[in-house]
Amino acid sequence: MPKNRLVLAAVAQLTATNNVPANLETIISLISKGAEMGAKMVFFPEASDYIAENRDQGIVLAQQVKQDKFIEKVQQAAKEKHTWVSLGIHEKIENSDLPYNSNVVINSDGKIVSTYRKLHLFNINIPNGPQLLESSSILKGESIVPPVETPIGRLGSAICFDVRYPEFSNALRDMGAEGISFPSVFTEKTGAAHWDVLLRARAIETQTYVYAAAQIGSHNSKRSSYGNSMIVDPWGN
Repeated sequence: MPKNRLVLAAVAQLTATNNVPANLETIISLISKGAEMGAKMVFFPEASDYIAENRDQGIVLAQQVKQDKFIEKVQQAAKEKHTWVSLGIHEKIENSDLPYNSNVVINSDGKIVSTYRKLHLFNINIPNGPQLLESSSILKGESIVPPVETPIGRLGSAICFDVRYPEFSNALRDMGAEGISFPSVFTEKTGAAHWDVLLRARAIETQTYVYAAAQIGSHNSKRSSYGNSMIVDPWGN
């Protein structure tokens, strides 16, 4: 982080659905709002482009995101507002029907300077709660991505379920991270039980800032998210 001056960061909270254009409109609006408040960087949740109702719909929506030039439009908004953006998206590649669950960091010139693909996929069966098998609809990432220099310091990227693996955060810290982002879609049940304590633990043990933008509310009839987006300092506050 730049020495001897304060730099403002913002964490955005939204409720993505299967309506890709509406989700994009929300993102661009929140970038504008963050810039108006003086934020040098705006963090968005995991899967900000869409949350599908099922695997097959997700495959179709991933293709729509690519065809609609979703990420290019976010890049343009970042450039117009002179603001850095961290954004969770589905990254469609040519040789697979399934996308990656990715997080991109976009600089204030509108250029992507970092892309991280989620390593730890969320496969869970909660008694009296949701059953989710992310590995059935998402490609697994291959590696941790080194931190990138931003207006708020050297930033490492993780995604949601990665927060449960302290060695991941420690590796980013060892690479020089001064902050770690955890864009997330925590379920209401796991969020109420673990969200705060996991984020605070990662901040304290790595002595970094933690930026946790989260989805909130009902995405469809099958899925709701916990919300409670936050920034945690190295003391755990």
